[in-house]
Amino acid sequence: MYCKRTSEVITEFQKLRGLPATGICDQLTWTTLVESSWVLGARLLYLTSPHMRGDDVQAMQTVLAKLGFDCGRADGIFGPNTLRALTEFQQNYGITADGICGVNSIRALERTSSQSGEGPGIVIVREYETLLTAQHNTERPRIVIGCFDNHTRLTRLLVRELRNRGDDVMTIENADPHAHARTANSFAADLYLGVSSVMSNEIHFAYYQTDSFVSAGGKVAASLCAENVRLVDGTLQIAVDGMQLPILRETRMPAVMCAIGFIDDGDRTLGIVPALAQAITQWSNQPL
Repeated sequence: MYCKRTSEVITEFQKLRGLPATGICDQLTWTTLVESSWVLGARLLYLTSPHMRGDDVQAMQTVLAKLGFDCGRADGIFGPNTLRALTEFQQNYGITADGICGVNSIRALERTSSQSGEGPGIVIVREYETLLTAQHNTERPRIVIGCFDNHTRLTRLLVRELRNRGDDVMTIENADPHAHARTANSFAADLYLGVSSVMSNEIHFAYYQTDSFVSAGGKVAASLCAENVRLVDGTLQIAVDGMQLPILRETRMPAVMCAIGFIDDGDRTLGIVPALAQAITQWSNQPL
C-alpha cells in the first residue's frame, strides 16, 4: 500500500539521489531505484545499445577516474568513453583488454585503487583545464538554450539577447530531456541552460552533482544565474542545488536547469531574461 510512510521514504530517496523531492514514484524515480540496486560485481559491464546504466557503472567510473583513466563524468552510463578508459586500464594492468568489466577487472581495480590515495580524479581536473582554456579563448561561446514547456517566450527572448551579444546560440523546444542532451552534445556546446516549470513558489537553479563528481563549470553558472536574478528582483525566492536530472547527467558540457515556480506576473517572469543573459556573459568571461 502506498501510504504516508512510503511517500516519506520516496522523498528521502529523491533528496539523496538529487531528484525533485515530490514523494511520488514517477518514471525517473523508478528508473533511479532500479539503477541504485546494482552493485559492482553483480553483473558484467560492457558496451551495449542502449547503454548499461547503474550504480555499479558509476563505481567503476569513479575508480578509473582516480587512477587517471578518463571515462568522462562518473554518470553511471557505460558509453564509448567508459569503454575506452576500461580497455586502457586493462592493457596497462596486463589483463585481457576486452572492454568487459568482470571478476578479473574488478579485482585489478580494487588492488590498484587501494594504493592510489584519494583525490578529485582526472575527470574533474580535465574539466578545470578545459574551463581555464576557454577563459582565454577569444571566440564567443556556443550556447544551447532549452525549453521544456510553456516558457517559449522567455527562452526566445533570451536567445535573441545572447545573439545580440555575439554568442553562437542554438535553441531546442522539446519535452524530452534526452533530445536536449543529444542536441547540446552534437552542437559541441560550451554551456547548456534549460528552462522548465516547477510546482513551487521559487526559481531553482540546478547543476550536475553526484557523490563523486561536481560539475565545477555548471555550479559557477548556476550561482551566477541566481546572483543576477536576485539583483533584478530581490523578492523572488531562489535556490541553487546540485542534482542528477537526466539533462544534467547526459550533457557533456557544464549545464544548468532553471525551474521556474509560480510567479503571478508574466512580465515579472520575463524580467529575468537580461539577468540570465548577463550571467551567461559573465560565465563566458570567467567560467571558474
